[in-house]
Amino acid sequence: MQVILTVVKILNSILKKTAAKCPHISQTYSIGRSVEGKDLLVIEFSDNPGQHDLLEPEIKLIGNMHGNEVLGRQLLIYLAQYLCSEYLLGNERIQTIINTTRIHILPSMNPDGYEIAASEGHEYNGWTSDRANAQNLDLNRNFPDLISIFYNRRQESIEKLLHLLEIFCTFITHNCMLTHFFPQVVAPETYAVMKWIRSNPFIISASLHGGELVISYPFDLSRRPQEERMYSPTPDEQSFRQLARTYADAHPTMSNNDTERCGASFANKGGITNGAQWYSFAGGMSDFNYLHSNCYEITVELGCDKFPSEEDTFLYSGLSNYLQVHRGIKGIVKDEHENGIKEATISVRGIGMRHDITTAEDGDYWRLLNPGVHIVTAAASGYSKVSKRINLPRNIQVGRVDFVLKKVPREPSLDYFNIPELDNYERFDPFNQFEQNSRRELGENGEERTEKPWWWAYFSQLGISAPTWLLKN
Repeated sequence: MQVILTVVKILNSILKKTAAKCPHISQTYSIGRSVEGKDLLVIEFSDNPGQHDLLEPEIKLIGNMHGNEVLGRQLLIYLAQYLCSEYLLGNERIQTIINTTRIHILPSMNPDGYEIAASEGHEYNGWTSDRANAQNLDLNRNFPDLISIFYNRRQESIEKLLHLLEIFCTFITHNCMLTHFFPQVVAPETYAVMKWIRSNPFIISASLHGGELVISYPFDLSRRPQEERMYSPTPDEQSFRQLARTYADAHPTMSNNDTERCGASFANKGGITNGAQWYSFAGGMSDFNYLHSNCYEITVELGCDKFPSEEDTFLYSGLSNYLQVHRGIKGIVKDEHENGIKEATISVRGIGMRHDITTAEDGDYWRLLNPGVHIVTAAASGYSKVSKRINLPRNIQVGRVDFVLKKVPREPSLDYFNIPELDNYERFDPFNQFEQNSRRELGENGEERTEKPWWWAYFSQLGISAPTWLLKN
């Protein structure tokens, strides 16, 4: 037992020692705990650790989501040590990355599963054994299935209303069956990562796995789940392909055409694949990142051996190349008084409402775009829209595009079937909204409020009784 405890604690010890060696550019922090109470420890690198700097992109790297897929965990430990030591040694490339980017590294999302896998050793570790967390949940099937809503979002408004009521039922009353797009049990590890995503304006992410040699990108759930291997691109297909290429092309073997190697089935695709075209599944972390936040996440399958021996573990340049996220456009959305506007939407014609991104706390944003001509629109509630035609040349990685929005009078809308809250599922945050909505919709003593919430008018329009139980915990 003492040996296992040592194995479990060594990761956090290494991360804390690394941060102590480079305290001016790094720190550690916990995003939560596993089922068995182990810290989900993150190490952060930045020239100003602990806070978001205006216009500075933020990225995250996650390893060991599956307990028996350990190579990602080890590579991220090495990467943290490499970033610290190279910065101190004066490596200009690494210094530039850290001085212009905020990097968050979570080497182990599933320490409980890893503990079991490590106790068995690589010689006895099976393909699926020790994959799950301590609740026997596959964490990469445990996120809310927002993609099913995305696929159906053009259906009749009454169906959207039913989705909305199911969400209220699940997260406000705690009395009813969970819906088909929320997992029956949300693991603490999943919940911690969901809060983490919501709390930071991440731009890109990579989740490191094992079992193949390929880069997979969203969507992971097929538009028609009954059809296996169905190509199911996001509205940002070209940006995802470019991200995948950034990593695969830097890997020594992932993108070559050798048909005898690990990952040979993807050799004719250059080592990248759309996730659903590979195999379809619901509740994945990459799909959740894309639909819930501004973050574009790829899945990095590092090799065919999920638990390699130590001598087969090596660090390749794909990870450090992936840290160079300065591409597309960036800027600040302000009002006429130079105040940043939080949660303004940035739309790109041709992608548009299918995947808007939103500004951070101080009004800054990053939008991944490939070179070319784009029509970009900034909008915010209570402000006029502003559109700009931009030409992003191939020789410029990131262009600066700012917006100034003018205040306009807000008029009450009676079009209850087109309110923004129903269409903006990617910004839905059930965990934080639960208590806020409950307090806002009840009186001081817990009684029903005379003034009803915005969704109340639906029921009078439909001629059915309003559900008073939605106003109470």
